[in-house]
Amino acid sequence: MKKKFKKSYGFSFGSALMLTFFTTIMLIILMYFFYDTIHVDFVVEFAILIFLSSFVIIQYRVERLIFNRIGRIFEAVGSSNSSEIKKDQGPSDMESLSREVQKFADEKRQEVDVLNEREKYRREFLGNISHELKTPLFTVQGYILTLLDGAIKDKEVRTKYLERAGKGVERLIYITKDLELIAGLESEELKLNYSHFDMVNLIQNVFDLLEMKAKKRNVKLHFDKSYDFPVWVNADQERIEQVLINILVNAIKYGKQDGWAIVSIQTEGNKVKVIFKDNGEGIKPESLPRVFERFYRVDQSRSREQGGSGLGLSIVKHIIEAHHETVTAQSEFGKGSTFTISLQKSN
Repeated sequence: MKKKFKKSYGFSFGSALMLTFFTTIMLIILMYFFYDTIHVDFVVEFAILIFLSSFVIIQYRVERLIFNRIGRIFEAVGSSNSSEIKKDQGPSDMESLSREVQKFADEKRQEVDVLNEREKYRREFLGNISHELKTPLFTVQGYILTLLDGAIKDKEVRTKYLERAGKGVERLIYITKDLELIAGLESEELKLNYSHFDMVNLIQNVFDLLEMKAKKRNVKLHFDKSYDFPVWVNADQERIEQVLINILVNAIKYGKQDGWAIVSIQTEGNKVKVIFKDNGEGIKPESLPRVFERFYRVDQSRSREQGGSGLGLSIVKHIIEAHHETVTAQSEFGKGSTFTISLQKSN
């Protein structure tokens, strides 16, 4: 109580006390010079009246001034707290005002932290995307300039260089399409076409689609067990197929030669969890929180060699979150990684 009194009324109490002291002294002096006597009872009553009236007036005026000034500050920065402060105005609300100001300061500090984090991410993203685009652009430019310098007359060289330039253009198109997809998912312009489909059948189709790619590295793609019955989910089948492809392509590209990738399906209540596990090199602990960032590569040199846009897992995250579901990554460096997505079970 003492602490609250000090916080809310300390300034007014001290000011009223000082004002009372000086006015009482003046009264005593005037009484002495004009009446040659001092009426103690009158002086005491006068002092009490001056103190109480001064305290109330000072407290009211100070609080009103503070409320108005801080309310204007909140309005200037577009805070919704300004209306609340006006509603709560009163002669004893300094505690609530203090809490509101502290809350406002905490919110702004958090906003600044978020903005700083976003600015850092933006710089990294611009650096990454410029590097990703620069590599195929310089490749295409190099081959074309070589052909223009005279190599075009050699039919064999011309064909080989045009094919390599074509691959560079394909990679540029691939990156552009992936960026367009992510932009659509973030802006919610990309509409999801929900349907009921069998997850087991879709995974098997992706296995068949990636069979040749997996054979090149002798990576085996298979289920953890035999699924004799369909597992129905409600989602955008085309987008979920893209999720499966992106995760399994990563398992093939960055997994061990002669390795494996196992997919399992679990049903928990109204959710279906699809779990992808591989025996690749895994992800270092410091890189794990960033695997879903755009263009973030766990192994820079090896990732460049394998190609791709560097947006695969970022697209996975955006598609799953567009379904209002979750995707997680777990890994033990040197032993492999596990990715898990959740989807809505179809009734």
